[in-house]
Amino acid sequence: MCLILFAWRAHAQHQLIVAANRDEFYERPASAAQFWPDRPQVLAGRDLSAMGTWLGVTRGGRFAAITNFRNPAERKPTAPSRGQLVSDFLTSPSEPAAWLAAIAPRAHEYNGFSMLAGDGRTLCFYSNRNGEIAAVGPGIHGLSNHLLDTPWPKVTKGIAHMAHLLAESFDAGAYLELLADREPATDPRLPDTGVGPELERRLSSIHIAGDGYGTRCSTVLRIGSDGSVAFRERSYASDGTPAGTVSVEFALERR
Repeated sequence: MCLILFAWRAHAQHQLIVAANRDEFYERPASAAQFWPDRPQVLAGRDLSAMGTWLGVTRGGRFAAITNFRNPAERKPTAPSRGQLVSDFLTSPSEPAAWLAAIAPRAHEYNGFSMLAGDGRTLCFYSNRNGEIAAVGPGIHGLSNHLLDTPWPKVTKGIAHMAHLLAESFDAGAYLELLADREPATDPRLPDTGVGPELERRLSSIHIAGDGYGTRCSTVLRIGSDGSVAFRERSYASDGTPAGTVSVEFALERR
């Protein structure tokens, strides 16, 4: 993922609402979200190159998502896939903080990442760029290609928009509309992550349009306080046009 907006325990009716965009090269093969045949508890899209995922939820209420930490100077071409971390957490019985603590000693093997991991009781954040495991507090948060709540333009804009949506009845379509915003940030507000101003400008919008790399899918996930789950994912073709929608609803399994 390259943008994850989420409301954690910020509303009496919603335990968690996530609105996220996955930005990736179009040539990298991936499958749309489904319950995985080999791991039937997991609902997620799948990276067909390394068989991991960028965001997923389970029938038991585990949730995880990951973003790359943008620093091209530190990229290791032989590093293992970060998406495997998400799928490994989703199929683990460990509590989030304990699981993150267990992988921390080898986290340096991966290219930079920031990860969210939750089990319905707690939600934790970890990045191998600051090495800290932190419980996420109730509220509306945003994560792009840096640390949690780093005030990049797309993060602050997305959080503000999500606050308005949270005050209304839940409508997955409204969150997908938020994720479709292609307006770039103004130059004075651009971060400097080492990719140059032209690319910073293109990457600054909530939804990134085409040209070999862009927003591949938008995902909206709601876990209700009553245990109901609603999941909607919209995929995009290389020209930026919608290419299909997956909608899944289910009730969390009792623990």
